[in-house]
Amino acid sequence: MLAISILAAGKGTRMKSTLPKVLQPLLETPLIEWVLNSCKELKVDRFLIVVGHKQEEVKKQLSWNNKLEFITQNPQNGTGHAVQTLVPSLGEYDGDLLVLNGDVPLLKPQTISHLVEEHQKRKSNVTIITSRVSHPKGYGRVFAQEDGLVDEIIEDKDCTKDQLKNNLVNAGIYCFNWKKLKKVLPLLNSDNNQQELYLTDAIKMIGNAMHIEVKDEKQIRGINNRIQLAECEKIIQNELKETYMNQGVTFIAPDSCTVSNKCKFGSDVIIEPETHLRGECVIGNDSIIGPGCYIKDSKIGDNVKIIYSVINESTISNSVEIGPFANIRPMTYIEDKCKVGNFVEIKKSIIQSKSKINHLSYIGDANIGKAVNIGAGTITANYDGKQKHQTLIGNNSKTGANSVLVAPINIGENVTIGAGSTLTKNVPNNSLAIGRAKQFIKNNWIT
Repeated sequence: MLAISILAAGKGTRMKSTLPKVLQPLLETPLIEWVLNSCKELKVDRFLIVVGHKQEEVKKQLSWNNKLEFITQNPQNGTGHAVQTLVPSLGEYDGDLLVLNGDVPLLKPQTISHLVEEHQKRKSNVTIITSRVSHPKGYGRVFAQEDGLVDEIIEDKDCTKDQLKNNLVNAGIYCFNWKKLKKVLPLLNSDNNQQELYLTDAIKMIGNAMHIEVKDEKQIRGINNRIQLAECEKIIQNELKETYMNQGVTFIAPDSCTVSNKCKFGSDVIIEPETHLRGECVIGNDSIIGPGCYIKDSKIGDNVKIIYSVINESTISNSVEIGPFANIRPMTYIEDKCKVGNFVEIKKSIIQSKSKINHLSYIGDANIGKAVNIGAGTITANYDGKQKHQTLIGNNSKTGANSVLVAPINIGENVTIGAGSTLTKNVPNNSLAIGRAKQFIKNNWIT
């Protein structure tokens, strides 16, 4: 039997943020959700989140998981006090308690599973995760025997000079026998430099404490400020890009790019420098993305070329060319063999196959037919000040430069629109439409 508690009550004052520390985003995902994900391989009876500072925000963020129980710690008086708050809820629970911190996001699920398995196999009163780190400042030092038995844990601020030389540190990850822990929790005191109740004091009291040393010290990194947050982001980015490269993706300058852990790539994809992929992106076979692209929550087909452009929540089909400097906004669908060129903005529109929008145009709330040519500077005027309206353009039509189509409007098939036209009425198939003022010249205007 296993219960899990995540400690998530702290303010995180060193983050200098109005957002609770456990909600700080790492790859667009709050820190605490990374910790939750590290438990995915475990069979859990109860899942308790200790909250305090801005607890309603934390609860709201985690509202998608109806298995979580929230316990309030008020005031926040240390890790020992946080676990004391569990007593009324867990009561006579007859199992183990896994204690995690909400700001340690890099722990692997395999590491957590190994901790629980070893704890239950050894029948320890408590098993903790440790690691030998190159820069142990700030970590509690673990003093243990060769067989893994832990004598005590001393917090960094309470260590003597000699004790500080020990680089075996406490990761703050514990698996307790709950009944044994419950007996010693009332004995904790705040006789220390922080004047807080340390959960680590329970280690010596409870006895039969073992530790498991994790060789990869990156896994135990906690986040207390934005520098550490950026360091963790870099670690994850490097791991992700290495994974994608091993799957066949080429990154021309990987250090200049960032990716999401939700990306999916086809074969022989090339990611050029300064390209950033966010959210759930799918990139098809033989596509070249970048340089200088930002793509979020979009599906990109095969053999697509995108350069210096932004694509957001859109679908791009096969053999499409986009950019430079195009802005493809949400709910846009661009079909096969289309071309979207320089300084083109498209929003909530369907661009059917083989159509071209080569330069300086705005297409919004439109359905553009097949093999349509949109002339430079064409605008679909879709907003009347109160609501948006749709523009329809039939197959094989073409607009002249600087055309304005005032929606709602339906342009038929095989229509030609003269340059500089402003159209407000529907145009039938096979027509020429010109809507411009008569040119007027007054001679001798300058005297």
